[in-house]
Amino acid sequence: MKARELRALTNAELASKLDDAYQELFNLRFQKVAGQLTNTARVQQVRRDIARIKTILRERQLAAAE
Repeated sequence: MKARELRALTNAELASKLDDAYQELFNLRFQKVAGQLTNTARVQQVRRDIARIKTILRERQLAAAE
């Protein structure tokens, strides 16, 4: 998901997306261990999505503190 799309969401929606991303990463790790993971690049994509979401949430937190 692109940062532009994420910035249009509310904090609650971002928190929900973050939970979903962590759950997907958890499942991908299990698939990798079990040898069932076909798209290995998806792990990196999900990790980057998590970083993007956390960055946007932190930016909003800092902006609110000013």
